[in-house]
Amino acid sequence: MSHPKEESPSAVPLLRSTERDDGSGSWSGSKASLSGSVFNLSTTIIGAGIMALPAAMKVVGVSVGVGAIIFLAFLTFTSLEILLRFSRAAKATTYAHLMGDAFGSSGTLLFHVAVLLNNFGILVVYVIIIGDVLSGTSSSGVHHFGVLEGWFGQCFWTTRTFVLLLATLFVFAPLAFFKRIDSLRHSSALAVALAIVFLLITAGITFFKLFNGSLASPRMLPNITDVSSIWNLFTAAPVLVTAFVCHYNVHTIENELGDPSLMQPVIRASLVLCSSIYILTALFGFLLFGESTLDDVLANFDTDLGIPYSSLLNDIVRISYALHLMLVFPVIFFSLRFNLDDLIFPSARSLDLDHRRFVLITIGLITLIYVAANFLPTIWDVFQFTGATATVCLGFIFPAAISIRDPHGISTKKDKVLSIVMIFLAVFSNVVAIYSNAESLFRKRVDPQQ
Repeated sequence: MSHPKEESPSAVPLLRSTERDDGSGSWSGSKASLSGSVFNLSTTIIGAGIMALPAAMKVVGVSVGVGAIIFLAFLTFTSLEILLRFSRAAKATTYAHLMGDAFGSSGTLLFHVAVLLNNFGILVVYVIIIGDVLSGTSSSGVHHFGVLEGWFGQCFWTTRTFVLLLATLFVFAPLAFFKRIDSLRHSSALAVALAIVFLLITAGITFFKLFNGSLASPRMLPNITDVSSIWNLFTAAPVLVTAFVCHYNVHTIENELGDPSLMQPVIRASLVLCSSIYILTALFGFLLFGESTLDDVLANFDTDLGIPYSSLLNDIVRISYALHLMLVFPVIFFSLRFNLDDLIFPSARSLDLDHRRFVLITIGLITLIYVAANFLPTIWDVFQFTGATATVCLGFIFPAAISIRDPHGISTKKDKVLSIVMIFLAVFSNVVAIYSNAESLFRKRVDPQQ
């Protein structure tokens, strides 16, 4: 059975941002490095979600939490392996191309919409968090001072608008104008290093308090007392299920590597690195703050830790995290820009060869993100619905659906069983996320003091 997507190259989106036609038909760009690819994929994985892992471990306990992280790393590896295997069978150079091969133009459109919702939402939330950390926030009705406010007081250069403008002009914009994702390998390595800095500081504080006997033993299993506590276990599912989603950048990284056989080692190394950081961050965060662990563990670093130099360590933790998010920004932005261009200009020439279009799309997206983060802080609630849904579609539902549809007859029984598991987890986590978020919003409307 023939596939019209393969017969008509113009009918499917190619990775125009990484393929150059210099007239000779040869590759005119340099190949990406293996280590740089590992850092770029790891940076795609590790974002704001890492700060919710200690709270997830508080809900499910250490044993279940560690087991869940390892299981989801394995499931992510499986979904990525399915993506790459089916991409080679379809000769697809992008995730969108693969969705088009399996489900036609509606599949391509659905993928682009999911990426735009997911990535735009993630970036707006990142910028909001950076603003909260550096300039403070009053979204809860009580003003929490940011790092810069604590240092210099409330003045124009510590306001949210001004601080985020400087970050946009001198960090986001320069990094966003790179045309190859491999060009971000150094900033991605630094982003991973900053996540490790947070981990090391948290671990150091934890060990210090363990030695002086001021920490209780961590709870190994969930605390189940009634029906409500059982339901509470499910609230950890969305955090854990979405922890490893990086699928929208995998094809870009593979194409820049040049050698498809190198992608498997890149994925393995990235998942091992991120799993290790996730497990240790969740463990030490939960161990340090115990039952007082907040949904965003970063908020726990706004109080006296009960150790020498507590205020200094709090500032270092919050600044390193803000810098980490700044450096994650361009990696997520890369896929956002490419997919928006592919959706609006599917037949245009390569984006990196059209300087005017590249600049206009880049400036337009950065401006929209800046405006949303400054003037629509409640957008966080919106993207708890749309972002979580789009994220699990990209990471689990789409790869599983491709495997089950099996347009090239290469899916094994194991593939289909794991695909059913992935769809179940994704749908279940979506339902839990939507229900818990709706209930939270309802409670806030009923009781504004909450």
